[in-house]
Amino acid sequence: MHMLRFPDSLVAGYRNFMTGRYVDERERYRVLAETGQKPQTLVIACCDSRAAPETIFDAGPGELFVVRNVANMVPPYEPDGHYHATSAALEFAVQALKVRDIIVMGHGRCGGIRAALDPNAEPLSPGDFIGKWMGLLKPAAEQIQTNSVMTAGERQTALERISIRNSIANLKSFPCVKILEERGKLNIHGAWFDIGNGELWIMNRETRDFERLEF
Repeated sequence: MHMLRFPDSLVAGYRNFMTGRYVDERERYRVLAETGQKPQTLVIACCDSRAAPETIFDAGPGELFVVRNVANMVPPYEPDGHYHATSAALEFAVQALKVRDIIVMGHGRCGGIRAALDPNAEPLSPGDFIGKWMGLLKPAAEQIQTNSVMTAGERQTALERISIRNSIANLKSFPCVKILEERGKLNIHGAWFDIGNGELWIMNRETRDFERLEF
């Protein structure tokens, strides 16, 4: 039987990892394997290959617990017996790992957001999984679509940031998150990464405006 080759680029990357970073952090990996992970931060990010949190924050092994989905969204709390991957990961990070910070991180030029803003977008499959998932943003998308003053790029950036605020509101619909935040044991943050120039914008917790991180 014909066997498909594992991608050569990944084989080369793994070789570089084992002769480079793994050698430098061998002891850290050993300790993590023996004692388990204890990350302090959960990052909810997009699947987009250009916006990997571990790369953006220069994080080492065991430092970040990362959940990635299309358009970095958090659905509302719905204990309905269905399958909820993002909610399950959130529950594990908060209840089992006891993270101290949750960051919802969006990014510029997000394909999922672009699809949400296109009323004529054709489903990619009969199941239209992406279309249904992006339906979480339908009310906000419809409001932005009717804004003729904004350019297409401005509408996209606006919805990318509104989506972050929407996900933060949904986060607080989870009892475990709401209670811990009220007790001061859990902090929730919003962030937006500009792929084009590398800028990171942080949501001001009081005004909810996004402000460029300066250092």
